[in-house]
Amino acid sequence: MAVGDARFPEMPVIEGLRLGTTMAGIKKPGRRDLVVIELPEGARVAGTFTRNAFCAAPVVVAREHLAACVARGEAPRYLVINTGNANAGTGEAGLRDARASCAELARLCGVGEDRVLPFSTGVIGEPLPMDRLLGGLPGALETLGDGAMAWREAGEGILTTDLRAKGASVTLELGDATVTINGISKGSGMIRPDMATMLAFVATDAAIEQALLESLLRETVDRSFNCITVDSDTSTNDACMLISTGRGAAVVSEEQVAVFRNGLQRVMTELAQAIIRDGEGATKFVTLQVNSATSRQEALDVAFTVAHSPLVKTALYASDANWGRILAAVGRAPVEDFDVTRVTIDLGEVRVVENGGRAAGYTEEAGSAVMAREEIAIRIDLGRGEEAATVWTSDLSHEYVTINADYRS
Repeated sequence: MAVGDARFPEMPVIEGLRLGTTMAGIKKPGRRDLVVIELPEGARVAGTFTRNAFCAAPVVVAREHLAACVARGEAPRYLVINTGNANAGTGEAGLRDARASCAELARLCGVGEDRVLPFSTGVIGEPLPMDRLLGGLPGALETLGDGAMAWREAGEGILTTDLRAKGASVTLELGDATVTINGISKGSGMIRPDMATMLAFVATDAAIEQALLESLLRETVDRSFNCITVDSDTSTNDACMLISTGRGAAVVSEEQVAVFRNGLQRVMTELAQAIIRDGEGATKFVTLQVNSATSRQEALDVAFTVAHSPLVKTALYASDANWGRILAAVGRAPVEDFDVTRVTIDLGEVRVVENGGRAAGYTEEAGSAVMAREEIAIRIDLGRGEEAATVWTSDLSHEYVTINADYRS
């Protein structure tokens, strides 16, 4: 299952960046599961990582290596990503394995070990099959390329339970020049990002200073990957990386920054929404919009309370217009001095709740017609202030339970 007909785009070249993918047998035979991304000298990299206290070994090492590079005024030269094994919950042995993967790739490419960043995704608590991972690196390097096929194969090579590769691309006009932003992401379950998502890699040929790159990443992640949830579980391995190769036009003026920020937000949002559309067992794509809150955080609290309700999510799966479940979830959100008589709730174009109860004009037929759709918008107006937030989620189906019950079998 997956919602909508999201097709992987034809990615243009990002000058100076190459991607290579191979089948190392880490996940299972005959499947792409090891990706190497090569960055040019002079590039800049920013990253955000999971806040899960049990963060995976590659997260620890990637943070360390990125910080060391930035402190020297350099950038990483290579990213190495494996699927099929998260290398999380693996203690000191996991850290040794993450560092060993960096050391071997660094040796093969003639760079310093800390100029390689590792990323992993898959089953937690299992040791990495290092013989297969290290043995697969030369094959990944042999396939390095910068064209559309290299992007597509990399998008496929980072997947776990995902049903389809996820990519997004925009080309922007910056005065007389153009710049491109490409991105790939993966994620289907264990999705409630607390910084980014399972894994996302976004690159641009624009030249952007380090401080601005980091600021742009934080801003756009906060309104994209940090606004999605499938099952309320934050992964041990979340990472989102933003790469500037510096081979294109410089982003300097306020106008250029605004144009680039808007383009980057489009890519980040499209990648984030693609994860929800491909959520484990998902049959519905749901937009939860909360308006008239006293703060953005209050709006997010209400939206996530509704999005995380198993009763709301199962009603969505059943196309059951059981609006009382939505009302109850809104009512238990952490909101101070809540005046429920000022709240309105709409299912699509249908007003469901007003004045503290069911809207006078509401009919079960109208509500059921909206809930039967593949894409549903739920709008909640708190009548308290001027702030708003939007969260994207999916329904909870029998298939979700089956996928996660059988995940390790």
